[in-house]
Amino acid sequence: MKILGISGSLRGNSNNKRLLEAAAAHAPEGVELELLGAELLRAVPAFDEDYEEPAPRSVEEIRQRIASADAVLFATPEYNSSVPGWLKNVIDWCSRPKATAALKGKDVAVIGSSTGMFGAVWGQADLRKTLAASGARVIDRELPVPAVDQAFDQQGALVDAELRTLLAEHVAELTEAARISAAA
Repeated sequence: MKILGISGSLRGNSNNKRLLEAAAAHAPEGVELELLGAELLRAVPAFDEDYEEPAPRSVEEIRQRIASADAVLFATPEYNSSVPGWLKNVIDWCSRPKATAALKGKDVAVIGSSTGMFGAVWGQADLRKTLAASGARVIDRELPVPAVDQAFDQQGALVDAELRTLLAEHVAELTEAARISAAA
């Protein structure tokens, strides 16, 4: 089983990227969690229906990567109490054309972190809403990671055993949803 991880932050040392790496380390046996690179995400232009077909190469590559994955795990920070604009833009591109959209019917889950005390809960809620409107099958579960700047040790491992367990459960639930969808 293959899960595609998409970080809502493009920074090289992004805490949400590290959260996805931790999710990969705690994924069930037989599950590969592959991260979508920031350089590809940075290449996506602003969505514009006038330039929708043919879609830019970067958009087509992301659509193909989403379509070929069994599920997608998003890890988002919170920008101005919502989703980073570039991430919303990528979802807009991947929700079109509606009938054949890469996100249509795709099992997805959302996790998020911030250095503040709320762990990007509003950003996660907005992202789940946007993904559902895009036709994705969204796991209705959140995993906020507050004070994320203190959540990892020097080697990049999550310090808190309970958080490791919750992250593993989150990935396992997404994996099970994708297995059920594949069997249907």
